[in-house]
Amino acid sequence: MLSYRRRLPHQHADEQPLFLTWRLYGSLPPHRFFRTGSLSAGKAFVAMDRLLDHARTGPLYLARPEIAGLVVEAIVEGRDTLGHYDLHAFVVMANHVHLLITAKTPVPKLLQRLKGTTARRANESLRLTGRPFWQEESYDRWVRDEREFQRIRAYVEENPVRAGLVAAPEDYPWSSASRSFRRQPG
Repeated sequence: MLSYRRRLPHQHADEQPLFLTWRLYGSLPPHRFFRTGSLSAGKAFVAMDRLLDHARTGPLYLARPEIAGLVVEAIVEGRDTLGHYDLHAFVVMANHVHLLITAKTPVPKLLQRLKGTTARRANESLRLTGRPFWQEESYDRWVRDEREFQRIRAYVEENPVRAGLVAAPEDYPWSSASRSFRRQPG
């Protein structure tokens, strides 16, 4: 098991599904903090995710189809071309990404590649070269059992519905639940 700590603790077990979330740099409202100890880690994550889902300020670059598309492309490339992970579910929201995978390569390496590639491509497209694109640290949660796996998969794919963007998960184009993604081989 790989363990390391930055601002958040990270633990990754071999052959164990992992739920990852990362967000755009500057996407949370300034001065928005949760009191330490007032919320469990899970409840703090859900509260933060709701803030991101309903954000109307801060960068929303991933709402642009060309930027969301290049992130989806990189996610699929990490699975199909690079073989970095088995991909179980994903969603690209306006300012954050959720990914449910089983890693086949060290998670810091696959995140560095995924976030680095998408940041370069997006910044080039947006003409923002040299600026931070993603928040440096990502959130991760080791999936403990099948029940939790199914709950997280549903959470990921239903994110656009909870955010009020679509009526059904399969209607959101930047998700593993989308009709177009499900028709693709792999």
